[in-house]
Amino acid sequence: MLRRDFLRIAVLTPCIATSLGLQAFGSQATAAQTGSAAGEPLPDGRPHRFGFGVRQFQLDGQPFQIRSGEMHPARIPAEYWLHRIRMAKAMGLNTIAVYLMWNALESEPGVFDLKTGNRDFVHFIELCQQEGMWVYLRPGPYVCAEWDFGGLPPYLLHEPDIRVRTWSDPHYTQAVKRYLDVIAPAVAPLMANRGGPILMMQIENEYASFGHDLSYLEQLRTMWRERGIEGPFSISDGLAQVREKKTYLPGAALGLDGDTDFATAQTIAGNAPVWIGEGYPGWLTHWGDADFQRGDYADTLRDLLEQGRSFNLYVVHGGTNFGFTAGANAKGDYSNFEPVITSYDYGAPINERGEATPEYHTFRKLLAAHRQQPLPAVPAPPPAIRFAPMMPVAYASLWDNLPAATAVRKPQANELLFAQDHGLVMYRRRVPAAGAALTIDGLRDYAVVFSDGRYVDYLSRVQNPRLRRGHRIDLPVAGEGEDQLVDILVDSFGHVGYGQAMADRKGIVGSIRLDDEELENWAVYSLPLDGGFIGQLKTVVGTASRPGIFFKVVLRLDQLGDSYIDMAGWAKGYLWVNGRLLGRYWNIGPQQRLYCPASWFRHGDNELMIFDLHQTAAAPIFGATTLHA
Repeated sequence: MLRRDFLRIAVLTPCIATSLGLQAFGSQATAAQTGSAAGEPLPDGRPHRFGFGVRQFQLDGQPFQIRSGEMHPARIPAEYWLHRIRMAKAMGLNTIAVYLMWNALESEPGVFDLKTGNRDFVHFIELCQQEGMWVYLRPGPYVCAEWDFGGLPPYLLHEPDIRVRTWSDPHYTQAVKRYLDVIAPAVAPLMANRGGPILMMQIENEYASFGHDLSYLEQLRTMWRERGIEGPFSISDGLAQVREKKTYLPGAALGLDGDTDFATAQTIAGNAPVWIGEGYPGWLTHWGDADFQRGDYADTLRDLLEQGRSFNLYVVHGGTNFGFTAGANAKGDYSNFEPVITSYDYGAPINERGEATPEYHTFRKLLAAHRQQPLPAVPAPPPAIRFAPMMPVAYASLWDNLPAATAVRKPQANELLFAQDHGLVMYRRRVPAAGAALTIDGLRDYAVVFSDGRYVDYLSRVQNPRLRRGHRIDLPVAGEGEDQLVDILVDSFGHVGYGQAMADRKGIVGSIRLDDEELENWAVYSLPLDGGFIGQLKTVVGTASRPGIFFKVVLRLDQLGDSYIDMAGWAKGYLWVNGRLLGRYWNIGPQQRLYCPASWFRHGDNELMIFDLHQTAAAPIFGATTLHA
């Protein structure tokens, strides 16, 4: 994802790097009957020759225009994959771009899952083929995509001196080889020259915004070829960055991210095709933004179609950052931290729950005008439900569920201390001073401070006008000669996934000081908020006046449908539905409602659980049918 301030002009100032190589929709019968824009070939199970002519793509020896829209299987419930593919096809696209999120597929070194839930990307690609759609695959290993750690597995951060996106670190090199060894055999049979729908594969993503070692990209291409994938290959990057870093991969298609200066780009790519690797009809939203981001891409799309240019819309459908998957942005020195909201609606033509937006219909008209065959009908959106306000009740207290503590002399990153990638940690120590200022350096990312069990204040790494700035808290005055028991409860957002700040470990990575004295010798508690931790909660509620409470409510449903659960009455925390983590909420907005797909609900009783960092009294929640209030 290119930072908005790096982009030149043209489409819309952009930020991402998340192409997942997906495709558009329609059953096999529909695909065969409908055909494509000019009778172009369809992925019919027979081998096809996709390659490069002089400054153009060619399919079976004829010029071919890629009209792609991106969506990410990892952000979409598998039950809705077919619907979203069909929505893209009905808009007039012929290709789906797909990112593979490495960390969604390998949880620990050598522990891969390519089958369960929305991890079965092979099935997703097969659905694209079934629906007459080609695929542009973007497998990483790094993708950005506003996804946690840019798709890299957080276990890499368990290595103290890890360097990523370079062959100079053997831990990274071995991890990449292991990833390719598993992914390549799954992808190879799906390439167009073997009867599959994958036209082209991207090498890494927006590398010029990170490094300048062209040999890193060259070696990645060699590694794919050694594993049976001959290409063709593309890179995707900002034009200014490629020119500055000189990281164009010779012989690859040059995908432009957020730029339409084809003439300049062609001087870099020679006779290889230049196309829009990422064109931005919408934009991502961070916590604390004034409103949800949107875009205006109609004029650019019209120009691309009139010029016959190939393009990939990033994104045609965004989906949701379920669980802990939302990433973050920051400057290279780790400042200006901007965590991404749970919704990845992105202002895309197909909204978060699969509905066609006004932009969808505008784009559909433009695309239809450049086809010989009529477009399929637009699929109806999935059913949606509302439910009346409900009042959760206190269920458990974090303070009654503290595990055994680990003693440390100085704070350490969660990844190094506990091999913990997400969730909470708590630092505890008696402080022999009254009324002093507590300073936390290296806070990642949000801390709630207590003195003798009483809430004092909070600190946040997020720099936002509606939030506290700085990193100091004044502790209350205790009795003369008395110590205070200080608890620092630290919550984390996703790891930075773009630019130079790629060692964004969580917890407290600096020092804790009282006035000018550094405090050492802490008891630290690991609170990962994962399934194991949540499943063993003791249901005895401690003092209700102390934040750190789990709340529950039972929702009874006679019919199922998608719903947006409104959390506007709550402060900051997490929401689970039937034991599955929906994501984060935060009252600074702009998101106040979390999307829950119908497949997460069940007929009869549904258990909704909330953990809030500040709330001691429950507030109502209710179900709506739209993201926006």
